[in-house]
Amino acid sequence: MLYKNKRGFTLIELLVVIAIIGILSSVVLASLNTAREKSRDARRISDIKQLQLALELYFDTNSEYPPAAVAADASTALADLVTDGYIASIPTDPVGGAEYQYISAAASATNFCIGATLEGTANELDTCQTLDAGGTYQVGP
Repeated sequence: MLYKNKRGFTLIELLVVIAIIGILSSVVLASLNTAREKSRDARRISDIKQLQLALELYFDTNSEYPPAAVAADASTALADLVTDGYIASIPTDPVGGAEYQYISAAASATNFCIGATLEGTANELDTCQTLDAGGTYQVGP
């Protein structure tokens, strides 16, 4: 009898290993996608807090917030924050660079709203819509 010393893997063994690697990589990529959403949401919240701090510093100096009677892009309505040195630049949304929404009362603004939409949670900070007669912001679609 002649025995050959065979070394290597059969086709079935290779296909099983490739299938297992494919399943594991899809699970990892799904988890990674969720982590990316959470990180973008954390960035949005951080950006809103930066804008809030800059607006409070502006209010301390001017006794009012920058006026924007209608919901406007933050970079347009808040250009004075950059000009006066309260913030280095107006942050934008991490996906697509969209502007955050800003609204305040037109004359002697003593309150404001900054809006952003979070991707990863059911609790969304929606865009600022309108300011009602009582000075309350109506937020929603």
